[in-house]
Amino acid sequence: MYRTRYDDALYLSADSLDRDVDLFSLVRTIHVSFGITRFYIDEIHFVRDSAGHLKRIYDFLPIHVVCTSSVALALAASAWDLARRVVGVRLQPFSYREYLWFIGRSLMEPLPLPQLCGQGVPAEYLRTGSSFADYLSGGLYPFMLEPGANRELFESILQKVITGDIPSIHPHISIDELDALRKVVRFIGRSGVDGISYSSVAKNVGITKYKAEQYLEYLEGAFVVHRVMPRGSNVLKEPKVLLQLPYRLLYQDYDQAIGALREEFFVLAMRQHGVEIDYLKSTRGAKTPDYILSCDGVETVVEIGGKRKGRTQFKDVTYDRKIVLYHDANGTRSPIPGTQLPLFTVGFA
Repeated sequence: MYRTRYDDALYLSADSLDRDVDLFSLVRTIHVSFGITRFYIDEIHFVRDSAGHLKRIYDFLPIHVVCTSSVALALAASAWDLARRVVGVRLQPFSYREYLWFIGRSLMEPLPLPQLCGQGVPAEYLRTGSSFADYLSGGLYPFMLEPGANRELFESILQKVITGDIPSIHPHISIDELDALRKVVRFIGRSGVDGISYSSVAKNVGITKYKAEQYLEYLEGAFVVHRVMPRGSNVLKEPKVLLQLPYRLLYQDYDQAIGALREEFFVLAMRQHGVEIDYLKSTRGAKTPDYILSCDGVETVVEIGGKRKGRTQFKDVTYDRKIVLYHDANGTRSPIPGTQLPLFTVGFA
């Protein structure tokens, strides 16, 4: 881990500024008056026309700016073209490996997915599963490491996303639509993971399919949901919709939600690995493995389940590699490299 100290740097929290502040003029004044050449601006989407201000700062001031936004839509939705001026980096929540380090375990080297798929997992990694439940319950966010932090904070975060962050990017959205967004999240949170799509959301929330797709796009941009597209012949090309960890626990207790939490962990872990995945879908309702991905060029299907999860879903499946990811945090089941692995081990991104 590298640490660098700058004497000519300043941190600004944009949510404490006036929404109509002239950010360019503010930064220029601070630069000229105090010689500040590095600005770290948090939650920049709270400033109206933030992308326009950034463009002017880049073009006319000899400074370096790092900015963050908890709403991924913030800059993407702007009419300004920042492509040659801004390097975007999407920061995922802690991987399981990073979480273990922050709670006091040794910092372990990442396990590349090809190694996991083909060679298996070193013994020292297999002994780290005891903290997995805490990770699934919210430990993937840094603020949950603070004394007194609890899961109720996610209720406040969700409320802020729906009533503050999304309207700041889409000011045309109505009060009724904000209520519909709450209903969308609540419906997903109270349901199982199978069958959640644009169509099912539209039917159960009482909105059009077009609106369901639009709302889920907003929520994915705000890090509340994940969308995974299907793979299969002659299937409806609607995504499977999952929640970001641990929002489901606002609507179900841990034991009730565990099946969905496993899949939501897997989807997040694959994104932390930078790996694209699809979910497998049958046109006749036949049981199929959960997900498919390319692992070091090998088409790999993955089935996710509890400690006793077996390979029955792989019957008549002809892909090159088939892996069961089973949930066994206590290490009572022995892994088989390239065939069966503890679920938490894919979190070592």
